[in-house]
Amino acid sequence: MPQKIHSTAIIEPGAQLADDVQVGAQAYIGKYVKIESGSIVMHHATVDGDTSIGISNIIHPYTYLGGPTQDLKYDGGKPRLLIGNGNVFREFFTVHTATRSDDATVIGNNNTFLAYAHVAHDCLLGNGIIMSSHAALGGHVAVGDHANIGWSSGVHQFCRIGQYAMLSAMAKATMDVPPYMIADGIPARTRTFNRVNLERNGFSEQEIYTIKEIYMALYMQPQVREEALARLRKISTGSGDLYDNVCSFFKSSCRGVC
Repeated sequence: MPQKIHSTAIIEPGAQLADDVQVGAQAYIGKYVKIESGSIVMHHATVDGDTSIGISNIIHPYTYLGGPTQDLKYDGGKPRLLIGNGNVFREFFTVHTATRSDDATVIGNNNTFLAYAHVAHDCLLGNGIIMSSHAALGGHVAVGDHANIGWSSGVHQFCRIGQYAMLSAMAKATMDVPPYMIADGIPARTRTFNRVNLERNGFSEQEIYTIKEIYMALYMQPQVREEALARLRKISTGSGDLYDNVCSFFKSSCRGVC
């Protein structure tokens, strides 16, 4: 498909667009932007900053990708925004570049961001994430693969959302949400394991049962968490199995795990 640029779109000199990129009416593309094959920038969308966008991304109207960080520590330079392939950015979604010139806000592949969601500076997002409308991530938040961020929820700066985890609608995460679990409330607390997400992503019944056992050991047994983690570490193969993923997540937490 040949490049299709609407006559009213503004593309600054220096921007690099693949031959088949489509840009709608009144859209704006900044001079440091790079957009690869198959991507669509719809009408009135903005892509700015030192932003690199991979293949087959769909950027809906009024989205703003690559806005400058809101971190007051910003002192100039060209921080980056790196976006992978196959992402969908719905209306009024916003994401900012990093704060320092040698850093980047990173969004992986095949993620879906619904209307009015916001990803702040220096966030690191994996693949297959669904972020619902009006949800917001503070600066330096990390989100694992296939996590779900519920409607109008908020994540405090420097927190992490583990892989296949879910933060429920209107929840407030001030601590890390562990892999495979569901957190809810203000402040968010781990409530159960995320069976539906696991089933949708092809986990076997045995794997789901194992995750249920992990949840029971950490949250439902009359013992301190360190004792439960020590027991899980003994079961772990140490090679990225379900036990190891959870234990490693707890071990590397800076803000604590909810």
